[in-house]
Amino acid sequence: MSYCREEGKDKIVFLEKDSAVKNDSKTMSLLPSDLEDEPGLVLENGEINWNCPCLGGMSSGPCGVPFREAFSCFHYSQADQKGSDCYEEFAKMTDCFRKYPDIYAEPDGNKEENDTEESTPDASSEQTSDETSATSDGKKS
Repeated sequence: MSYCREEGKDKIVFLEKDSAVKNDSKTMSLLPSDLEDEPGLVLENGEINWNCPCLGGMSSGPCGVPFREAFSCFHYSQADQKGSDCYEEFAKMTDCFRKYPDIYAEPDGNKEENDTEESTPDASSEQTSDETSATSDGKKS
């Protein structure tokens, strides 16, 4: 049995295989023409659509304001290298993300890998210090 229900702004459609293949007046069609009414990231007037699902909720939450400031700066940037004039805004946003690691954690555990790299001494720096001591007194200590 196929049916459709609405939850807030979302429409949830459950279709049986036969109903999905048929062009049936009882089933809801989601043709590209139906989706054209939905605004994307940039509205017709050129402004940013902060409600776009493509932003994944980043425009709200504890770092919503710094995110919107950084994103707006980049979007409206007229610098030769787009966004190069937005360093300060992105730095503030990044600082905010670091204050809330539970909310803005790096995906796939990348944070742990980065922390390990930073805390582990680099083998090339150890070699450099050994080479330096060898050259200063002629022997390797």
